[in-house]
Amino acid sequence: MDDNYQTYLNRVARLTLPEAYRFQVQHIQESSKFQPDSGQRQPAPFPGYTLITPPGSEDAPNSAFYAKLQAFQQELLQLPVNSDLIVPVPPASFHLTLADLIWDSAYLHASEKNPKFAEDLQNCLSELFQQYQESMTNRSHPIQWQMLGLILMPRAVAVCLVPQDERCYEEIIQFRRRIYQNPKLIALGIEQHYHFTAHITLGYFGEVLPDFDRINFSNLLSQLNQQWLLSLPEFLIHRVELRKFDDMTYYYRQPDWPSLDF
Repeated sequence: MDDNYQTYLNRVARLTLPEAYRFQVQHIQESSKFQPDSGQRQPAPFPGYTLITPPGSEDAPNSAFYAKLQAFQQELLQLPVNSDLIVPVPPASFHLTLADLIWDSAYLHASEKNPKFAEDLQNCLSELFQQYQESMTNRSHPIQWQMLGLILMPRAVAVCLVPQDERCYEEIIQFRRRIYQNPKLIALGIEQHYHFTAHITLGYFGEVLPDFDRINFSNLLSQLNQQWLLSLPEFLIHRVELRKFDDMTYYYRQPDWPSLDF
């Protein structure tokens, strides 16, 4: 399902163009992952498991990247729009998802059907990571990606990443194939739903007012993106971890849960 290298580059490059913002802004809508509560938006329950890079607060090799990303997020939040339009993601939880696993109703259903679901998932990933580690003994180059710019999604705003070269892209795509084509994971209800678009979410959309000036917002995003193009930080994919989440603000794990160092 995932793109080849050149198709990926062409597709994501288009997502950061002014005309893409003008098109996408027509389709943005309130995210159900944050709900109004006493005048403020609070994270709504949305449980599941995912395979991600260590969250920003725990990822020392990428500390400079995340410091810049936090500054970018602040600039985004200071745009002259409705103050409830963008609900920020806590910078401590910034991360890159390498493979979505299972979430929301699918996760609840799988857990009810199989009381040992969590244990089976961890055992399966431990075995898979061990096999993967043994197969990559010859690699000596880091997996380096770089921020490309802002992208708009129907319910969120994020920054998109591109690989340094084809090898860096293929490393991640091959890893995803091992996840999504693994019979034991498929039996647990894990399936691929999306093409890979490497991104780090900065915020979700809150209240989209009826008179919201969408064209003005897309112009503001284009201007902001142009400013950021002068300073695009690099991102090192050095580790992936199994993490659990109860909502979109915090991703946690136990020390013995599966992880893989690239």
